[in-house]
Amino acid sequence: MNQTPPRVAYFPDSFHEVNGVAHTSRNFEAFARRRNLPFLCVRAGDRTSHFKQQGNVQTLELPRGPLSFPLEKDLRFDPVFGRHMALIDEAIERFQPDIIHITGPSELGLLGAGLAGVMGLPLAASWHTNVHEYAARRSSRFLRLLPPRESSAAGETIEDITLTAAASFYSAAQVLFAPNRDLCQTLERLTDRPCLLMPRGVDAALFHPARRLRDPADREFVLGFVGRLSVEKNVALLAQIQQVLDQSRQSFRFLIVGHGAEEAWLRERLPRAQFTGVLHGEALAAAYASMDLFVFPSHTDTFGNVVLEALASGVPAVVTPDGGPKSIVRDGETGRIAADEDFAAAITEILANPARLAAMRHAARACALTMSWDAVFEGVYAGYEGIFPAVSRMAG
Repeated sequence: MNQTPPRVAYFPDSFHEVNGVAHTSRNFEAFARRRNLPFLCVRAGDRTSHFKQQGNVQTLELPRGPLSFPLEKDLRFDPVFGRHMALIDEAIERFQPDIIHITGPSELGLLGAGLAGVMGLPLAASWHTNVHEYAARRSSRFLRLLPPRESSAAGETIEDITLTAAASFYSAAQVLFAPNRDLCQTLERLTDRPCLLMPRGVDAALFHPARRLRDPADREFVLGFVGRLSVEKNVALLAQIQQVLDQSRQSFRFLIVGHGAEEAWLRERLPRAQFTGVLHGEALAAAYASMDLFVFPSHTDTFGNVVLEALASGVPAVVTPDGGPKSIVRDGETGRIAADEDFAAAITEILANPARLAAMRHAARACALTMSWDAVFEGVYAGYEGIFPAVSRMAG
């Protein structure tokens, strides 16, 4: 570390939940602990308020109340979270941050942005979720009631309005971070703010091919999916893939890790699939390593942590040409990038060539080994320097 690093107050949308924001946030705090950086994390958590300090890292965890409502199965929004402002003000006053970093327009993000404005502190904001695409896809069930042309136009309008509103919120920050270059360019155009690349890292010791738990006599190909079972993840494509592969007489089965609103629909249409629910730690790592091919049909993911975890486990991935996962997969080397209508064909092609699959497994692992969390957050601290050049940057 060169001289004095900035004192960062971090207000994440989620921390304990099962999603990309929470996963990144936990790793961000862990990075600060490893480097003993001055770091305050203000987050929603348990049923009681509590403050902790370990070295230079402080955490203030505050409960969501009975008026909070669900956004996902394990994620809620509390419209009266501001009742905790006295505790937040006390923690901020004690910590004396140089910069506030938020992850989106949640109750935490709104409070963090407001504090930055009141205190005259620079604000950094990282984009983690394509809320505009989520809004359009989640409204699709209702829009189907309209004629096709009107339905399509309404969906585009919802997406455009949501993106404009989100960009307006993010424009309050002095510097933005996003997980893929396409998104960085979009945000710079809409907000007139610099946007820096903030990809994701992977724990290559946890996610490792050696954790594979398969009976040597098991000759079926295992197609894996890890993530939220929801409409914005395009999980309906899994059922279409099964229909095509059944016709090709491939011996395969699905291993599906996660939960969500589409689980019952998928169970009905994928009778041979194994549904594990949400897994963590070594159980999750073993599930990845026991797959032969990772199938991720989402068009809305800004990065795709699960894709990187699959690669680290020696499992090639088939992804769509939209969003962040395409920036992780090297087409033809560590997996395939395919449109929905070509997904099943890409899978069949790989499974029909064992030698190619073996080469892809090796390349997938090698690719993942080049991506570390330390490099990601060193880049974030370098981005902070652009806000106040007087603050010395993080050394490698």
